[in-house]
Amino acid sequence: MTENRKHISLLVTMLLFVTGYVRAQDLHFSQYFNAPLLVNPANTGFNPDYDFRIGGNYRNQWANVASNPYQTMGLWGDAQLFTNRMQDGWVGVGGALLKDAAGSGNLTSIKSYASVAYHQMLGYSGLLSLGFNIGAVNKRIDLSKLTFDNQWNGKFFDININPNEPFATNSVTYFDLQVGMNYAYFASDVAYFNIGLSIDHINKPSESFFASNASVDQSVAPRYTLFLNGNFKVQDIWILNPNIYVSRMTAANETVLGMNANRNLSGEGGAKQLILGLYYRVGDSFIPMLGYQVSDLKLTFSYDATVSSLGTANGKQGAYEVSVVKSGLYGTGRKAIKCPTVRF
Repeated sequence: MTENRKHISLLVTMLLFVTGYVRAQDLHFSQYFNAPLLVNPANTGFNPDYDFRIGGNYRNQWANVASNPYQTMGLWGDAQLFTNRMQDGWVGVGGALLKDAAGSGNLTSIKSYASVAYHQMLGYSGLLSLGFNIGAVNKRIDLSKLTFDNQWNGKFFDININPNEPFATNSVTYFDLQVGMNYAYFASDVAYFNIGLSIDHINKPSESFFASNASVDQSVAPRYTLFLNGNFKVQDIWILNPNIYVSRMTAANETVLGMNANRNLSGEGGAKQLILGLYYRVGDSFIPMLGYQVSDLKLTFSYDATVSSLGTANGKQGAYEVSVVKSGLYGTGRKAIKCPTVRF
């Protein structure tokens, strides 16, 4: 096998892996808990200690095996409304912007979402949240930068050969809908649990760069995401946060499980906190995490260390990711919350 053929084989293998992995999760962040609106619209405004929050996420993947690595960037924000008008509930509103860019063909995806959720207290220890979002999605590719199998002349890819590929467009745009629900149980001021379920692409939008074909299903299949989470305070020093994320889309699925822990560094109030974490994406990678929080600002860094067969191509190096989250209040002082929370 020639060196060029080896490169082609490696590229095909990676593309097959990417196709299955990306179909399993659209948001493509290991720190899914730091991108809550992208996981479940019912998380919109679900931040009992604060009135609003703003976050940003950046992920860079496979930079050592691709000249144009897979990059994902996200911005999001949400706020609580009507907390003073509703005795046992409130409304959350928010929005998110997500961009993917990858490959020699500059395959780019831009998604913008607006979300709303309603949160209703159930007695003194339960909270039920229902939410939905509507988004606009645009995907485009630079066809002039791609080569195809029938352009291989035996020695190299000749761009002057007609690829004979049935492309109808290099850009597609469609609307997308997602719904979700979340139930939280506040056992005490040192223990909290929640479970959430969301369904994405419920309208099954059509997505293809090729001409319509009645014999080929070009719709985006629904994606089901389950999230299990717990928070436990230990001796006013640690807050332990084990959680599990499971996502399924047709035959592709992804499971990430692990824990992060906040270490109080400043005594009462926990104005300064060290964040440590370790996660495992089943069949793919270990994800160590390190972060630091000062008052209402949190910065977290994580790294995906590949342990799957893809490690032979990327040298066991997967991706690094950075997230920033800023929370705040409309006024001054600590907020009067309607449900207990686990905090220092």
